[in-house]
Amino acid sequence: MFEIRIICDPDDRDRVSKTLADAFTTGPVREHPTRDGKRTCLYLTADHRPEPESWPTPDEAYALAPSIISEIGWTARTAADKPFGARLGREFSLRKAAVLDRIALADEAAGIHGDAAEVATKAAQRLMEVDDAAVICDPRFYIRREYARWAKHQ
Repeated sequence: MFEIRIICDPDDRDRVSKTLADAFTTGPVREHPTRDGKRTCLYLTADHRPEPESWPTPDEAYALAPSIISEIGWTARTAADKPFGARLGREFSLRKAAVLDRIALADEAAGIHGDAAEVATKAAQRLMEVDDAAVICDPRFYIRREYARWAKHQ
């Protein structure tokens, strides 16, 4: 942790504070006028943000996954076993989004330009809504991370 002191025009206070908060984890800003009274002196404690979490590659995320055919079968059976309109739960949403992502990845690798990537992204976005995820990222990265975490504990 370290202390930052900034001397700036009073009109720049909010912009400077926001810029520092975007770059560091900051404490409350303490503000004092400079001796000449024309500028403002800002003091705040700051710390480096933790390194961003790395996203697993598709190979890492799906290393423990059953075959795509097996997962399609599981999602179909699970959906068929529930009454129409019943909530299927997080595991269903996760595994469905993951299998759709894997299909999209296979299409991309084969140079097939269909709608698989769009469908996979929408399924991943639905899981993010279920999780109430406050993450800003590519939804397909999110699904890979969540699937890797889930598979590791199965």
